Amino acid sequence: MESLQFIPKMGWLIKGVVLLAMASSVVLASDPSPLQDFCVADKASPVLVNGFVCKNPMDVNAEDFFFSGLNMPGNTSKRLGSNVTTVDVKKIAGLNTLGISLARIDFAPYGLNPPHTHPRATEVLTVIEGSLLVGFVTSNPENRLIFKVLNAGDVFVFPEGLIHFQFNRGHKNAVAIAGLSSQNPGVITVANAVFGSNPKIDESVLAKAFQVDKKVIDYLQSQFWMDNNN
Repeated sequence: MESLQFIPKMGWLIKGVVLLAMASSVVLASDPSPLQDFCVADKASPVLVNGFVCKNPMDVNAEDFFFSGLNMPGNTSKRLGSNVTTVDVKKIAGLNTLGISLARIDFAPYGLNPPHTHPRATEVLTVIEGSLLVGFVTSNPENRLIFKVLNAGDVFVFPEGLIHFQFNRGHKNAVAIAGLSSQNPGVITVANAVFGSNPKIDESVLAKAFQVDKKVIDYLQSQFWMDNNN
């Protein structure tokens, strides 16, 4: 009799374990959380881990948490008319395991930060100077464009992994600062990835995907697809 009463309790226990496992999988989907005050990246270590091995805490100093020069405008003279200065774990070793990074984006008049994604981070952007048309596209099947014109002091969020862009609509320079929810958010510029991959994607694949003649694909693949990230 006691064993029969135990069966319902076991059922609730199993459900609890499943829910706990599901919650844990969500937590593990983000950057690893720190288990100590800091874990400054040891970039010289040959050990390969998800992130970087910790530097000896006794060798850590203020320079490991410091970057200088974000006040300096980036070079916007190239064709896209934009420049992204990224401050991630590669530039500040102390960002390792902290789950954040930063970027300054400079725009010449009518400059564009072209459609791209951050595969590992959500982005929150604030305009410091000028006016920007910004937007992102939702996933299939809706592919809905959500966009807005931002002015100095405005803030906009781009959800993780979604294609987004920023365009300077004005006659003057524009500047924005972006915070990202990863020490190494990554960036995939759509045009560069599709038409500038190495090696090239077969033209038949792209011609069918975009429903255009192969000559159009040949032309696009022959272009120099510029990277505006530093």
